[in-house]
Amino acid sequence: MTLLGPADVRQLADRLGIRPTKQLGQNFVHDPNTVRRIVRAAELTPDDVVLEVGPGLGSLTLALLERDLPVCAVEIDPPLAAALPETVAKFAPEHADRLTVITGDALRVDLASVRPSALVANLPYNVAVPVVLHLLATVPSLRHGLVMVQKEVADRLTAGPGSRVYGVPSVKLAWYATARQAGKVPAAVFWPVPNVESGLVGFAVHDGVAGDRRDTFAVIDAAFAQRRKTLRAALAGWAGSPNEAERILRAAGVDPGLRGEQLTVEDFTRIAGQGRRRPAGSAPTGPVSPDDRATGEPG
Repeated sequence: MTLLGPADVRQLADRLGIRPTKQLGQNFVHDPNTVRRIVRAAELTPDDVVLEVGPGLGSLTLALLERDLPVCAVEIDPPLAAALPETVAKFAPEHADRLTVITGDALRVDLASVRPSALVANLPYNVAVPVVLHLLATVPSLRHGLVMVQKEVADRLTAGPGSRVYGVPSVKLAWYATARQAGKVPAAVFWPVPNVESGLVGFAVHDGVAGDRRDTFAVIDAAFAQRRKTLRAALAGWAGSPNEAERILRAAGVDPGLRGEQLTVEDFTRIAGQGRRRPAGSAPTGPVSPDDRATGEPG
């Protein structure tokens, strides 16, 4: 089976009149060794149904189909979506019947009929975190995956408590899954060449954290909206006052003098649970974390 090389990528783009745009975060992989490495790192099984978001010109799609697995590709750009089946028919005709293409925004399409078990994607840098969190929240069949993202985003998604880059994406991903770094991807394998390095993030969905997701995420947002402040101060708006925040924190077994970056997702869940027990009429309010505005958390 033939995969796309640099000349193939350029020819396809020229034929389709595609000019990569920053708005859609389009950087096309043109190195066969890289896409095969991504597929290996995804640790796919013979029973997997693969979801690919942003297939672009089809480099990773072909490498996935090489495993002879069903692949559902969601592409927001209509010309690219329309061309993908033709590319597969040309380069991998024996696997063409394994491909399904959905034209649309991954944050809005309905994947209930597809029931994907694995997400494998080269995600546009500007929507990587929203897409991952949205799919984990809305596609219960997802069990594991591997995504290529900006290295800075990879560091944030896989950071643990106490890390300088630990924040909203780190904790919210931990709600759903255990994440790991799975390697770096040099800028030279993309066209056009991006100004940043990329990283691979693998994840395995776990059984879940005991608690209410919406309540827990509200606490996370409030804690990191003012991450330099202690939790007593950062959660004052959410709790109604600094004193009430301290009471809730102590009831949850959390030191009010700590900062959000020092807490695990389980800590945040306990705080949210205690917050639900506040007197009637004292519903929490608070700021939205700047980090969370980039996460696209479903409403």
